[in-house]
Amino acid sequence: MSDLPFFSAKAQPRVKRYPPLMKFTSRLLGALLPAAALIWLVGFFGSSHSAWVLAATLLAVALGYQLWQLYRLNAWLLDPHPESVPDGVGNWGEIFSALYRQEKRRRKDQRRLTATLSRFTLAAEALPDGVVVLNDNDRIEWCNRVAEHHLGLSRKRDLGLTISYLIRQPHFVEYVNNERYTESISLHPVHAPDTLLSIQIFPFEATLKLLVTRDVTQLEKVSVVHRDFVANVSHELRTPLTVVGGFLETLLDLEQPNRDIEHRYMRMMQEQTRRMQRLVDDLLTLSRLESHSGEHREEDVNLSLLLQMLAQEAEGLSGGRHVVVLENQGPAWLRGNRDELHSALGNLVSNAVRYTPEGGRITLRWQKQEDGVCFSVCDTGIGIAPEHLDRLTERFYRVDRSRSRDTGGTGLGLAIVKHALLRHQAQLDIRSISGEGSTFSATFPPERIVNR
Repeated sequence: MSDLPFFSAKAQPRVKRYPPLMKFTSRLLGALLPAAALIWLVGFFGSSHSAWVLAATLLAVALGYQLWQLYRLNAWLLDPHPESVPDGVGNWGEIFSALYRQEKRRRKDQRRLTATLSRFTLAAEALPDGVVVLNDNDRIEWCNRVAEHHLGLSRKRDLGLTISYLIRQPHFVEYVNNERYTESISLHPVHAPDTLLSIQIFPFEATLKLLVTRDVTQLEKVSVVHRDFVANVSHELRTPLTVVGGFLETLLDLEQPNRDIEHRYMRMMQEQTRRMQRLVDDLLTLSRLESHSGEHREEDVNLSLLLQMLAQEAEGLSGGRHVVVLENQGPAWLRGNRDELHSALGNLVSNAVRYTPEGGRITLRWQKQEDGVCFSVCDTGIGIAPEHLDRLTERFYRVDRSRSRDTGGTGLGLAIVKHALLRHQAQLDIRSISGEGSTFSATFPPERIVNR
């Protein structure tokens, strides 16, 4: 694009400029003088042999000059450059001057077009989508780097090849051949099967086509998460609603009131109602954390006092079934949002109590480290298999659904923990051995420590 030669001002030939009257006189004399010379020679010498020889000689000289100028013009046309336009006088000077100006304008227009095309090429390269230009035979004329990455193409190797020869997946070949370009198709590239592409062809001009590719892998993942989220919420709410509805029908069908039965059913309905309330509360909390809505006020939080409160909550939830130990060896104050910290750290503590068998040990540890300050909860519970660790913070993900429901979990606790810690620039680390216990650690950056 940018390697076209630019002509230099030093190499441009001098062009002789003449007034219009002089141009007309020069052209008139150039046409009349040879004829006048022949007439004078023949009239002066009569019709003698010498007159004709002299006239023929003059004609030959004039013809040779014209042939020489034609040769120079033809040589220049074979390799036209403004700096090499021949110089001449008279009519030939005007012709060469006009050629020089025309070639100069052409080169200027060519540079302008080259610069414009270069800008369009750079713009196409900067697009986040892949772009492939196809001719009327669906052969590749050009593609950007994103298209090379998406489709596994090579501009050096694949230019001029048919696109369906390079991408042989049946539904893509059918899409290209049937010319249903008003809709797009989805495609998993052979060289990157985990990637999902949206592909659509847009015809333009008379015969050219623009094939556009877009990586929609993340959008598809978000869509799957959204569908799973709706399905999980529906499932989690359906069970308690079914229980409450069933109890209400049973109570309505009782012919004779029975105080004991009514009391038992009411207690069960109250339990299911609280379960739905916890689910709704967790959903609202998670939504607020994920959308960063509401005020995120930060203050100096007394961690020593918060840790004592967490230990008391653990003992209350345990009911004496576990040994709860608090090891406070870290700074007393931390910068953050107290409610969010209480919610995040409290979820870690309550999970440890719920999933640790009776007689187990739960240790709450607060200590300073090289990379900041860390709150960890260690238990001697049932542990978690390695294949589940990476997915624990997903919404509604449960290692054992039946055990989670028995312990009263909503499946949103660790998701809330993750997002609350992210708002405090903290990292959640999970280490566990199945059957031996787990350690959940929240590490805060040193900038969060408050020295008092």
